[in-house]
Parts: sequence; C-alpha cells; structure tokens
Amino acid sequence: MLPPPGTPGTDLPVRAVLGQLTAALAAHGTAVLVAPPGTGKTSLVPLALAAEGTVLVAEPRRVAARAAARRMASLLGERVGDRVGFSVRGESRRSAATRVEVVTTGLLLRRLQADPELPGVDVVVLDEVHERQTDTDLALAFALDVRATLRPELRLLAMSAPAQAERLSALLGDAPVVEATGALFDVETVWCPPRPPVQPPLGTRVDPRLLDAVADTVRRALTETGHDVLVFLPGAAEIGGVQRRLGGLDVDVRPLHGRLPAADQDAALTPGPRRRVVLATDVAESSLTVPGVRVVVGGGRAPSLKNL
Repeated sequence: MLPPPGTPGTDLPVRAVLGQLTAALAAHGTAVLVAPPGTGKTSLVPLALAAEGTVLVAEPRRVAARAAARRMASLLGERVGDRVGFSVRGESRRSAATRVEVVTTGLLLRRLQADPELPGVDVVVLDEVHERQTDTDLALAFALDVRATLRPELRLLAMSAPAQAERLSALLGDAPVVEATGALFDVETVWCPPRPPVQPPLGTRVDPRLLDAVADTVRRALTETGHDVLVFLPGAAEIGGVQRRLGGLDVDVRPLHGRLPAADQDAALTPGPRRRVVLATDVAESSLTVPGVRVVVGGGRAPSLKNL
C-alpha cells in the first residue's frame, strides 16, 4: 500500500529504514522503531506494514488517531474509510476494504479485553509509547500476553522517542531496534518576555496579563513573518482567552484541543487560503504534526493534562 517514491508527502526520513523494519518484524515478531517527530513514522510505517496483512495502529489521543487516518488516506488518494479507516469513542469510519485502522489506545485496550485474539489483525502498532500513559502501558502488556499465550504470529511494533528504546527492546523480548534519523533545521529563537513581568500562577489560574502578552507576541509574529503560527497554551480556557484577544485579525484563528468537535480539530490541521494561527495544547507537540507552520509561540507554562 505504500505509495511509490516521489509521491508528494512520502519522501520522509523514515522511508530509508522501512525495509529494515519489515525484515526485523518478520524475523523476530516484535520490534522497536525509534524516530523523532516529523520523520513520517505515523503515516508511512502502517502503510508499509499493510503489505503483509491488516494493521491496527494505536494513538494516545482521538485527535491524533483521526489525523493519522486522514493523512494516510490522502497519501493513497482515497477517502477515510476505504483502505485506511479509524475508530475512536463515538465515531468509526471503516469498511470491508480497510487494511489499516487507527484507534485510540483506550479502544485497543477494550478490544483486547473483549476478544484477546484480535481476529483479523496481523500487526499491532503502538505509537508514542514513550508518553507512558496508563492505557498505553496496559495495551502493551496485554498485547505481549496475547503473543505469548494465544497468537504467537501476531506482530507487535512499538514506536518511541530515543529515551525509551533499550527498555522497550528488553520488554519485547530483546526486540530489534530500528532507528530513523530526523532532518535538522536552523531555528531562530526570539525572547519575548511580558512587560511588565506577570505574577507566578496561583493554582490553575493564569494571569490575564500573560494572555495579553501571548496575543501581542502572535501579532508581532504575523507582522514580521509570512507564515502560519502555532501557539502552545496550558489548556482550553487559556486558548479561549487568547482567541478572544486576537479577534479582528485577517487570519484564521483555530483552537486545537481534545474537547473540540471533530470538524473543528480538522479545521485547525488543514491549511486554507488565509494564514492560520493555531492555538493548541501539547497535543500538537507530542501526538501530531500541524502542516504549514513555520513560527511557534510558547506561552511559557506547561500544558494541563486535564484539558487534553
């Protein structure tokens, strides 16, 4: 199913190790793929593995699962629900033709509990394993147990950041580790501290002056560059506050967090005729790539997991 070399959007760093990865899985049954963000592991690896059978891909968040399915389907020139589909809480788009299904790790865990043999599935891919969420850890443990007791032919691939590679390899029975090297780009850092300084946060409350400063920095970025802007904020409340402060600009201001309806999440991830300002929690840092962005504004506070 993998599109041929030269297909737009597919010449990414992970492509160089796909042969090594499929050979490692065929020989050992388990493998670890180490690849930094932006290397194409989420979009290209499942398509390559689908040549050997049906692939179930688990993502830690619904927005990431839907985005991954949409991206893979677009690379094939198909609609979501044809050869690539997804299933998340409250929504499923798949068909008899589906060879790659993207699900949340929570949904994978429920399937493993309901029917541990995972009939019809040849490969399970656990993405973003390094995030160490409870559902991800349990799904990995259950999948290993299924391989050990019920389906030794089930192949299992864990995709992770470099820090977890050796531990994952040992957990998966000394599984081969395949590494993809990401492309590096020069980054210019511009320090924009609030003037005057704002008060430290009190509990979960953010000083409104910090939101003012973030909005001012976004306006500066729009004035000084010609690119889309990605802004990291702690949670949905702060995103709403900055969105109100940016009203009236001749750009599309798009929030992006886990509480949003699917259509609004899709809008944030889709470039349009106008420039975008995407106001996001760390879902845009750890689970997906926002295309078109060349400028990133950090709000200066760690995102709050309760808003993902």
